[in-house]
Amino acid sequence: MSSIPMQMQEKKEDVVQVENTDQAALERGHEDEVAATKAQMSIKLDQGHSDIYYEALERYPNDSMINPDDEKRLKRKLDRRILPLLGVCYFFYYVDKTTLSYAAIFGIKTDLKLHGAQYSWLSSIFYFGWLAWAIPSNLLMQRSPPAYYLAGNIFMWGALLMLQAVSKNFATIAVLRILSGAAEAIADPAFMLVTSMYYTRAEQPSRISFWYAFNGVGVAGGGLIGYGIGQINGALASWRYEFIIVGAFCATWAIALGLYLPNSPATFRGFTHEEKLLMIARMRRNQTGVENRRIKWHQIREAALDYKTYMYLFLGMICNIPNGGISNFSTLVIAGLGFDKLHTALLGIPQGVLVVIWIASGAFLNERLPKNSRTLVSAIFMIPTIAGGLGFLLAPTDAYVGRLICFYLTGSYQASFVIFLSILTSNTAGQSKKMIVSGVIWFGACIGNIISPFFYLTSQAPKYQLGIGSLLAANIIELCMFFIFRFVFIWENKKKKKHLEAMARNGQTLNQEEHDPNTTAFADMTDKENPYFEYVY
Repeated sequence: MSSIPMQMQEKKEDVVQVENTDQAALERGHEDEVAATKAQMSIKLDQGHSDIYYEALERYPNDSMINPDDEKRLKRKLDRRILPLLGVCYFFYYVDKTTLSYAAIFGIKTDLKLHGAQYSWLSSIFYFGWLAWAIPSNLLMQRSPPAYYLAGNIFMWGALLMLQAVSKNFATIAVLRILSGAAEAIADPAFMLVTSMYYTRAEQPSRISFWYAFNGVGVAGGGLIGYGIGQINGALASWRYEFIIVGAFCATWAIALGLYLPNSPATFRGFTHEEKLLMIARMRRNQTGVENRRIKWHQIREAALDYKTYMYLFLGMICNIPNGGISNFSTLVIAGLGFDKLHTALLGIPQGVLVVIWIASGAFLNERLPKNSRTLVSAIFMIPTIAGGLGFLLAPTDAYVGRLICFYLTGSYQASFVIFLSILTSNTAGQSKKMIVSGVIWFGACIGNIISPFFYLTSQAPKYQLGIGSLLAANIIELCMFFIFRFVFIWENKKKKKHLEAMARNGQTLNQEEHDPNTTAFADMTDKENPYFEYVY
């Protein structure tokens, strides 16, 4: 028995009827039975798009009806249309974050008379805006066309970055960085949402790895851009040009995102109607629901009561204690090893290239290992970063090359975090719950990034024992967390399976709607509500 979304009721209700195509009943001529079943069943879909979802599942009632060659062509086209947009945006996203780091070696501390911990506060205060706005921004995105909402926020962060160039004192730039953090709060959750809307759970690790790898491109390219802009001899101090030029590029790219990034599979420009049907039908495998712009408070309550939400929060914090320090102090760490400004900028390039290699290697390894190896891959890539942290701390002060190599090794943690992001997108269902949970992990990331810079004490330069020590401790805890998550997801799957088996033994069955994966796939059900949902790990 299969159930297919039929049509939308009033937009405000956001409800569509589900058609029951019970072939046996039709053959017996029981049209009245089929009609009665239709009237009993409904699922929730996005406003105005129900017809194409109905048509997609009618055309492809199960996965065996999907031509593998057609699906491969569609995936290649999706890759060309989505991934470069997200990747370039993530490049600017990281360059934006490191702008302050390069401004530090081109005189911002002197010009703004920063003293004591004020530079560390400028690094951290950015995340206060992010922290305050992370959850509200995610809920606003659910109520909005996601591509337009993302583009608007990116334009704002570019404009705010340019405004930082006019700062005359600590207070002014601090306020602007708080606002910039709020504007950037939506970026990572939006990228994760877009990825989960167009790619199956098996495809998500490699796609998230692709756009996240531009983080490394930003590290490498940011060094060249930072140094090149720093050489401008104009009417302004060179560090002010850093903010103006990078901000202008960010704002310009926001316009490109608004024009070309899709808001919905149903309205993706440049795809034929047949391609859209296939795009929608293949997402049935995820069992994580579809776009839905009505906030469901019971899903938010479920997210708040789900212990895994707090595990995501803690992991987000632990993962970003290393990130916050490296993002803002990498140039100072390298400069402290005895290199001048040019070589400090140039030595940021191999650091970025290695980040790309780490992330690409993680995606490559994950695709070639058996199903449910993601937590193991994440754990494997924690080993180089732990070794690098230990080496940096224990190596002699004058072992400049050795300590530089160890510092480069610390970037492998990014591959682990990327793979784990794909676990989060794959294991959270229900649109409102997904918005909250994806916001929560970045909420934790904010806390980690706020804490981290204060471990890097100026008095401990260039070795920064406390800073590198915090990186090492966080990485060891993170390694343990991956195994804890693995146990949790295995336990949750066993618990769900036992529940279904117990129902069968007692003669209980799932209701008619719950029996059909077509219905549950595009119903806005959470991972706890959906009987077909299986956690990946």
